[in-house]
Amino acid sequence: MRAIRHQVQEGAGLVGLGARVLLLAPADNEGLFRRISGLGGRVDHEVELYSALDALISDPADWDLFVMDCDAFGGLEAGRRAFAMLGLVAERMPMILTSAACQTQEFPEDRRSPILLRAPASVTSLRVAMEHGLHNRLNFRF
Repeated sequence: MRAIRHQVQEGAGLVGLGARVLLLAPADNEGLFRRISGLGGRVDHEVELYSALDALISDPADWDLFVMDCDAFGGLEAGRRAFAMLGLVAERMPMILTSAACQTQEFPEDRRSPILLRAPASVTSLRVAMEHGLHNRLNFRF
């Protein structure tokens, strides 16, 4: 005898439902913008590195997640430097770095390291990264 259990999966595809995401990427990188939006994130798109870092440092409470396309700003090492420049802000806010130079994707347990994804980031890898980064975020739906 087989028993089938049905679960309501309403909204299961929107892992970032309502999360405010600051995306640092060139203006022509609409694919990353669409993928994050498709996962429920409300995306603010920034195209200049220091403007994005200044916005994060000035008022980190405005965003739940920071995503950076490193290849447009000097590669993976530039992304790591940006993470280091954020200091304590980076420990409170999850950060996803995408780069073609990334050999292995990393999902660190603590926030003292960024999440690393191979570029171009697929919907699946972004979903896992957003779930990993936002797992402590409370999401009330009425």
